[in-house]
Amino acid sequence: MTIAARRGKLKKNTNGRRGYTVGTANFAVFVDLENAGAKESMLNNIIEKVKIRGDILLGKVYGYTDRYTQLKECLLSNTFYVVPSIRYGKAQKNNLDIQLVIDALEVAYTNSLIDSFCIVSGDSDYTPLVGKLKSMGKHVLGISRSEVASGIFIKACNEFIFLESVAIKKQAPKPSSKEKEAPSDIQEMITLVETILSDQDEDMMYASELKDTIMRLRPDFDERSYGFATFGKLLNQLAEKSNNLKVWTENSAVKISLTSSDVPAPQLNKANWIQAFTEHLARFKQDGFERINPSILKSAIQADYPDFDERQIGFKRFSDVMKRLEKEGLLVVEMDGAHTMLLKIC
Repeated sequence: MTIAARRGKLKKNTNGRRGYTVGTANFAVFVDLENAGAKESMLNNIIEKVKIRGDILLGKVYGYTDRYTQLKECLLSNTFYVVPSIRYGKAQKNNLDIQLVIDALEVAYTNSLIDSFCIVSGDSDYTPLVGKLKSMGKHVLGISRSEVASGIFIKACNEFIFLESVAIKKQAPKPSSKEKEAPSDIQEMITLVETILSDQDEDMMYASELKDTIMRLRPDFDERSYGFATFGKLLNQLAEKSNNLKVWTENSAVKISLTSSDVPAPQLNKANWIQAFTEHLARFKQDGFERINPSILKSAIQADYPDFDERQIGFKRFSDVMKRLEKEGLLVVEMDGAHTMLLKIC
């Protein structure tokens, strides 16, 4: 496939960066386990994010030790290769970083099927690698914890996702009466479909595209196991049971999209805001994040409270909210070497 043909699969994001029509890319994924936190749930979430964007043709994790045995099922089921960490001297981490670069370049030069790379690390040392891959017409997706993400690396990538955003799922609103009536397997499918739709740029998807994406995420998926002869009939059932899905037929093609919910968005006020922030900080800590960027916390709050503004709770700036939370003993405001504010969760 030529570079021009590969570029034909890419489209413009609203932020000006190239993004994907869901399901059109072929990925090679390289994971720095130390950066990713090496939790099974975290790795599963990373793989899900990539599979929504396309197929994973090759995956490698670096720094594997016996401490990470809980990852075996995830790694084997996704056919990831493992590069072990054999400690000898102080340079082992650098050796693994160099090995990741060598492997990525080897794949870029020898495997013409792979047009996209996902690098799970925020180390600025990988910036030259990103530049080289982009010069070869490859799309580069970066994923990293905000605590260690280099601004240079972030800007170098075509697309970048903070690991906290991957890990922390939006809290589901209280289900309506019709959603409560849905069986648990239907509810799980509704959640999966909503996740896929919310993670793409287009307002809608064709049913065939959606089914291809679901098959990548759930290879054993079969609409008949839900009691429906066709995928379109299953989608109609999901739309009936969800406030957030809309299904229609246009020119003989079945389409699906997210729709606005009739459930009013929850509001933060001076009486409940500390409790909301406390719950979000606890969720970050539970998922293994000791420090986060303030923008990550604000984004998480706005995901659950779309109308949130610090002025609603009596503050002029979000940094003032952080100072108040510090007084409450919920976090400690720190500055890293680049004078970037980080929040240490207590």
